[in-house]
Amino acid sequence: MKLAAIRIRGSVRAPHDIRYTLKLLGLNKKNSCVILDDDKVNLGMLKKVKDFITWGEINADTLSQLLLKRGYIQKGKRIDREYVKSKVNMEIEEFCKLIIEGKEDIRKLGVKKVFRLKPPSGGFERKGIKVSFKEGGALGYRGEKINVLLKKMI
Repeated sequence: MKLAAIRIRGSVRAPHDIRYTLKLLGLNKKNSCVILDDDKVNLGMLKKVKDFITWGEINADTLSQLLLKRGYIQKGKRIDREYVKSKVNMEIEEFCKLIIEGKEDIRKLGVKKVFRLKPPSGGFERKGIKVSFKEGGALGYRGEKINVLLKKMI
């Protein structure tokens, strides 16, 4: 299982340890996204910075859209279907399913770790970016509903 983590808030008045954890995750700017493994270390870091990010389990369809529309190999060069086919000898949808299952690694493509996203079309949830997702806001763990937010931001 893979997790998608999206940074929602800036870190102007954040404590140093929070800023450092965000840096370790690769979430240096607002509206940036990273794909992480679902393990104890990553979950601990995500829970530590829960007041600045949102995360959940990404599915294969959303991952393939994210790679095609927001994935970069190097500065200015995007990933396309032909590149994926030449690199791993399979279609991107099939490769994304294997990534989600944990049988393949996203690093095989040579894609940059951080995906820069747009602000969500239609905005964040009703209570804004200072309230947790369980209370009607945008922060914290949101499970499978991260895919809805990602599609709004791609």
